[in-house]
Amino acid sequence: MNFYPGFWNGISGFLDDKKSLEQKVKEEMKEEIGIQSSKIKKIRLGKIFDQDEKKYGKTWIVHPVLVEINIDRIKLDWEAKKYKWVSFAEAKKLKLLPGFDRILKEFN
Repeated sequence: MNFYPGFWNGISGFLDDKKSLEQKVKEEMKEEIGIQSSKIKKIRLGKIFDQDEKKYGKTWIVHPVLVEINIDRIKLDWEAKKYKWVSFAEAKKLKLLPGFDRILKEFN
């Protein structure tokens, strides 16, 4: 997207309304990769942390979430150019969004 073009990242969104975290997760999954909530098996929340980004003068409050789904086919929306399924070990070798390595450690 606009902030980090060319970096790998998971599905993400903003908590900018009164919806619960679970509702937002389901909304982003449907919006960004076409996964219906009926295909979500489990949602796990990790430890929330701040990610400072001096380049943009921002501090992101990151709510790491691991979502287990029971489908392997997805449909990308305009926010992503491509995707691939990888293991945690493979993901650590990619050019990751700043802070995303911390999310991987949280769930691996």
